[in-house]
Formats: sequence, structure tokens, C-alpha cells
Amino acid sequence: MWLAGSILLIAGCSNSGAPVERSSESSVSAPPVAAVTTTAAPTATSAAATVPPTTLPEPVCVVVVQPGESLGVIAARIGGATVMAIEEENGFDAAVIIHPGDEIDICFGNDIDDITGTSRLEPTGDAVIAQQGELNELFEGYSLASLGVDGDSGPLTRQMVCAARMGLGLRVHNGYLPAGGEEESTIFAATELGVPTGAPTSEDKWMLIDKTCQVIFTGEGGDRIVDIYPTSTGEEGFETLDVRAKAFRYDPAVDNGGWHDSSSFPVAIDNPLNGNMYRPIYFNEGQAVHGAGYIPPEPRSKGCARTFPAHQDAIVAWLGLDALAEATWVREDIGVTVVVQGRYQARD
Repeated sequence: MWLAGSILLIAGCSNSGAPVERSSESSVSAPPVAAVTTTAAPTATSAAATVPPTTLPEPVCVVVVQPGESLGVIAARIGGATVMAIEEENGFDAAVIIHPGDEIDICFGNDIDDITGTSRLEPTGDAVIAQQGELNELFEGYSLASLGVDGDSGPLTRQMVCAARMGLGLRVHNGYLPAGGEEESTIFAATELGVPTGAPTSEDKWMLIDKTCQVIFTGEGGDRIVDIYPTSTGEEGFETLDVRAKAFRYDPAVDNGGWHDSSSFPVAIDNPLNGNMYRPIYFNEGQAVHGAGYIPPEPRSKGCARTFPAHQDAIVAWLGLDALAEATWVREDIGVTVVVQGRYQARD
């Protein structure tokens, strides 16, 4: 992570066989006596044969992090693996910090969390209905839309599950919530969410944009979540960059109903349907948190973090910027630190 330094011109947004049996045979003949020859009986010694195993040993699917190891060292230690494969199997983002004693799943693509033994396959029916009901209760009062309790563990349900993992200190990934496992029990037992790992808790006001979950947490200090919003970050080729920086520009665009035209992706007519930015708050060159008309639960922007216009209004009001009629470049006036983290993984 790094701090944004100078103010730059605004440019818009828009992974050997068994031993061989050995024997010796010796014949000892006595000298002839009375025309009679006697021959000693042969003696033989044999090494015991080793019978090869009839079944292969079970594969080792979990390794324990040793002192001084990184994911790269672990990948080299186990062989035939890449850092990206380890990250994807374990739901790690690129900024993950591992510690000695942590367990790492190294059996890739088997649809099993080999650490807990639970399935990563999509739960169905009544199990999902129960999950959706519990999630709606846990996120009541926040701006993530309530889930339809329909038994379909689709992208919106997985987005909320992912946000729950963030707020409960679980391993963060955007996969399904296995039914009946320890993770589900933790989420079902929770009554409130905590400040997620990665939030700049030393700051008075902050925004944590998480690309894994496609959500924005806003908060104050280390003990308060203000709200949680859905977002859509930059698509492939236009990624929202990992950063920790003070927001440096806010444009209310009052002369155009709040809709600011991008300098990099301009459009002829300003409106919420064509990719324009509503009341943008810039935090990293031309990348901004801004309102937009379409917020899918996956990366679809040109580098920014989209919000719904009503959510952007709420963020602007929380920052005390709603009365401004002109754009400001004064960081202290905007008063928020923005952190971008995570990596989105496409799911079926």
C-alpha cells in the first residue's frame, strides 16, 4: 500500500521397486574315502522380500506455515503449485499476511475446504433460505439491499456472505457459504459486524473498498462502521488500484445535477445511464468513488468504485460536503482516507 503524493490531472474511470530376493548356495565336498564321496547338504540364506503397497497414500492437503515462510516459499516447498493457485484455493487476496502455525489448503480444485472438511459447492433449497434470512438480519440497517429469500445462492447472496466474512474476521472470499459448517455457525450466531481487517482505523473517517466482495465499508476510527454499500470496481484492463490515500478532490457538479463528465471517457449527454460519474470523490489520480446508474456485484467500471446515486449522496452528507457548490481540491475539507484491497474471483 502507498500514500498518494502529488495531485495529478484527473483522468476518468469509466494465478525403486521392491528388493530383489537374493540367495546363496554352496556345495562342500569331502575328500574321497573308500571310494565313497560325501557331499554336504547345501545351505541358503535369503533376504525377506518386501511386498509393495497395494494402495497409494492419501495426498497431503493441508500444510502448516513455518517461521519465515511466504506463499512463494510454500509453493516452492510443495512443488507443482503457484502463489495464485494457493490464493484462489484459500480465498486469499493479494495483500494477505500469513503467520507461523496458519493452515494452508494445497489440494486445488476439489471443491472442498480441506482445512475444515466442508464442501465449497453451492448449497441449495432450505439451507440457502436459512442463510438468506440470517444474513438479512445481520445486515439490517446497512445499505446492502436485503436478499430475496428464494433459496438461490446467487451473486448477491455471495456478495453479502463475503461482506459478513469481512465483518466477522473470517477468511475473506466470494464463494458459497457451505451449509452446516463452522463458518455458517459463526455467521448465524453473530449479532453485529466489526471493523474489517484493512480499514485505516487510525483515521477519523475512512472508506474501505474491497474488490473481493465488491463492497465499500465506511467507518470512523477503530470501533464504528457507518455503513456498507455495494460497489462495482474496475474491470480487467481498468483495475481499481490498491492504495491507501487521502481523498484529494470532490466535484459536486451542481450545474449538471451532480453528473460529472469523465475527461478520459467523455460522453455527449450527461445522464446516469451512460457511465457518467455522479458527485465523484477522487482518491487516486483519476479513480474515484462516484454514483452511477448500474452497480452489478462484479467489476464493470473503468477503474472507479461505483455506488448508487442515493448511496453517493449519503457518503457526501456523512463527509459534510453536501453544501458545497464548487469543486474542492483540499484534502482536509474532504476529510476521508480511502483504502482499496482484495482481488475479485469470478464464480459460476
